[in-house]
Amino acid sequence: MEEIKKATRESYGEALVELGKENKNIVVLDADVSTATKTNMFAKEFPDRFFDMGIAEANMMGTAAGLATCGKIPYVSTFAVFATGRSYDQIRCSIAYPKLNVKICATHSGVTVGEDGATHQMLEDISMMRTMPNMTVMSVCDDAQTKWAVKEISKFNGPVYLRLARMKTAKIYDENQKFEIGKGVQIGEGTDATVFATGVTVEQALIAKKILEEKGVNIRVVDIHTIKPIDRELIIKCAKETKKLISIEDHNIIGGLGTAISEVLTDEYPTKLIRLGVHDTFGKSGKAEKLMEYFGITAKEVIEKIGDVSF
Repeated sequence: MEEIKKATRESYGEALVELGKENKNIVVLDADVSTATKTNMFAKEFPDRFFDMGIAEANMMGTAAGLATCGKIPYVSTFAVFATGRSYDQIRCSIAYPKLNVKICATHSGVTVGEDGATHQMLEDISMMRTMPNMTVMSVCDDAQTKWAVKEISKFNGPVYLRLARMKTAKIYDENQKFEIGKGVQIGEGTDATVFATGVTVEQALIAKKILEEKGVNIRVVDIHTIKPIDRELIIKCAKETKKLISIEDHNIIGGLGTAISEVLTDEYPTKLIRLGVHDTFGKSGKAEKLMEYFGITAKEVIEKIGDVSF
């Protein structure tokens, strides 16, 4: 893991331009926040394939659905709170129900939105999207993974929700790393604990792994970049091979990554899971790093739970 910091929304913007050059059916829609979502990069390169729909997110989803019926591959972007919260009905009825080929790429998710505060810190989007039939749900953690995901989701026909972040995170993977939709990435072979993480929290889990190794505690980190369909096989494997299980996410602990993992464990291998996340509350305004500390989704909490929890 390198200290080169980059936000996944920036990687998204760069990947869109690359994808646009490869596939002329790619079109991009934004809801008046293209500078923030970084779709302005695509707009500059392909102005005839970029549509600024204004502050009308629900209409944007309907328009994307229409474009998909005409053979286009729409990438639809705005902040996560608007993409899912303000447009839920249109996503459900106009995109997911007919299983249209629309890629919803939402930035500014979780408490790491920072100073924008509770109204803009979407902590329910994973829950909302993963319970929607036909929807693939992904949450990426760094530059290489984001660029892979943006291109990979263009290759299959169906709706996708791709969760992106505002906060800059470290480079975790190199360009040669192999990913697969629906398959998690196991980092390390430690048997003392498994830490399941997604998005911005993967970096925190890896920081905890490094610190714990210096103390003689060996854990493995599992990057769950695809939350639906989730990697059931890897979850059960880790439950059988490690002494403790912890999940960590920048999301409400209700309905998110921890819940998805718990469902797998309940069905196939009942085991205790400690869920780190936001505990059924709204966010607050503040620096992203301070908010992660406030809500207990940092390496510090991972280390404490591994040390204190007896299974």
